[in-house]
Amino acid sequence: MGQNEQSTKVYIEIVKQLRNIIEKDGLKAGDKIPSERELSERLNAGRSSVREALRALELLGLIETRRGEGTYIRDFRGNQLVQLLSTFILQDQKAIQDVVETKHMIELDCMQLALSKRSKNDFQRLKQWTIEHNVEDIDFFTKIIEFADNHLIYRIWQVLIDYYRSLDRNEQDKPAKERFLDLAEALEKGDEELVLVSYRKLRKLSDES
Repeated sequence: MGQNEQSTKVYIEIVKQLRNIIEKDGLKAGDKIPSERELSERLNAGRSSVREALRALELLGLIETRRGEGTYIRDFRGNQLVQLLSTFILQDQKAIQDVVETKHMIELDCMQLALSKRSKNDFQRLKQWTIEHNVEDIDFFTKIIEFADNHLIYRIWQVLIDYYRSLDRNEQDKPAKERFLDLAEALEKGDEELVLVSYRKLRKLSDES
């Protein structure tokens, strides 16, 4: 397990433990949560990992930091934070499917953005990179996200991928390298329809094998 993956699993676990603390302490929207230092002590975890978990929750809009005051649970107009958190810590099949579907939606949108912003040379370099490397799904599409050049989408992607990694998806689901190469070539050609067809094949969303 690589260092980044290990770090991801640590802070995903912290998110789960934070949910337990919120439930145990009876916290609700508008309440202040324990400080980073106190959480580090209660969870027996490094402050950097706790900080990363809090950053992810803040990006998702579940908590907010008020300068000089602390960190608070956001007001969700009657929704229980514990229930909302459950969706994002992947406790059921529906939540897992939501993560996968959202990942696919972002990938498709970012390929379209990339086609409108990047040159043929950029996609030629992507194709060459694909040829020369043992391509991993997340690495390939992170390059696509970078090509889209939208900082908000990139930040959302980073959090989403951390949750996606925690799914421990079956290695048999990994697309063949040829599928990534087909997609890179379609992007190089700048043909949106061909990109969509290649993507659907990569994700096994079409009848064609």
